[in-house]
Amino acid sequence: MGSIDSFRNEVRDWLEENCPDDVRVGSRDKLGRERYNEWVRTLGSRGWAAPGWPVEYGGGGLDREHQKVLTEEMRRIKAPPPGSFGLTMLGPTLLELGTDEQKREHLPPICRHEIIWCQGYSEPGAGSDLAGLQTRAVLEGDEYVVTGQKIWTTGAPHADWIFCLVRTDPDAPKHEGISFLLFPMKQQGVKVSPIRLIDGSEHFAQVFFDGARARAKDVIGPVNGGWTVAKRLLQHERGVSNPEGRAAAGKRKGLVDLGREQLGTRDGKLADPALRERIAQHELDAQAFALTMRRAAEEARTGQGERQIASMSKFYWSELGKREQDIAMQLLGARGLGWEGDGFEASELARTRKWLITRADSIWGGTSEIQRNIIAKRVLLIPE
Repeated sequence: MGSIDSFRNEVRDWLEENCPDDVRVGSRDKLGRERYNEWVRTLGSRGWAAPGWPVEYGGGGLDREHQKVLTEEMRRIKAPPPGSFGLTMLGPTLLELGTDEQKREHLPPICRHEIIWCQGYSEPGAGSDLAGLQTRAVLEGDEYVVTGQKIWTTGAPHADWIFCLVRTDPDAPKHEGISFLLFPMKQQGVKVSPIRLIDGSEHFAQVFFDGARARAKDVIGPVNGGWTVAKRLLQHERGVSNPEGRAAAGKRKGLVDLGREQLGTRDGKLADPALRERIAQHELDAQAFALTMRRAAEEARTGQGERQIASMSKFYWSELGKREQDIAMQLLGARGLGWEGDGFEASELARTRKWLITRADSIWGGTSEIQRNIIAKRVLLIPE
């Protein structure tokens, strides 16, 4: 990999040649789905969609310091970072718990952004009590036949494959009869019904399985041992696989600038002392969270404390984001009440939507109430 300085120059040269100006917009939302997919495929061709994964599986084989350089240089030019369920959740889980055959088959297409994945966990009767799921998978020869329903399946309308929790032993205790199964979405027996949200988007969906087929060799972990695999994946979803990234997410910027725009200043300070205090407290909280997650990253490198930090991370950054957007709405006042139509700037309408979507941050991936329970039982060891 060479020295850090030489690698930084290599990254800058590559980005200058391969990252067009229209891609340098800061986030995937601003870029649009199709253009974003093209950009991640470009990164994947260099191995940098998954820079820390082994080269033999399509990754970049970079150590932490070189990954940090890549991240810094992408942020410098506002190139959207790669992110998908395959990269952030399924991939890390396969690297840890998959067989060699499963890794060789599934990881390279994830790195190249050729296969888009969705997550089949929640059901109408199994949300917070995920182990109550009822989707069945019955073994017939070398295939499983899947029947049931999932809901709130993010990205299902565009997904190629799904990683799905299914019940393979209905007579076993509910946590012990579950398997973690991979199978293609584009087949007879899979029906996707998009859920239209209040903003008109349809990235959530209900998914119905009626005789869908899955190869028996695509069970990850032991049959009927999928609950352990599912919990490990949830730890990646809740941010532990990339604690420094979650720290960056918690260390959001913009409230001070927004406050100056909306309130003005007096003696070099925000004019409203009460809101000034709320913003200052938020900045302190974000800094404390960033430092905590930096420590967690160091612990993860040495195999210490990684699993214990997952629920604390998920709980704190989701609540932190909600508080940030509450302050933003208070700063905007009546300008934050717009939803569509004339009379509001695009940035104001975007803020309103961002405020609303953070309400879901403390629900998906395990509610804040569930995270509190996990922290109490498994971290603080409080008896029931």
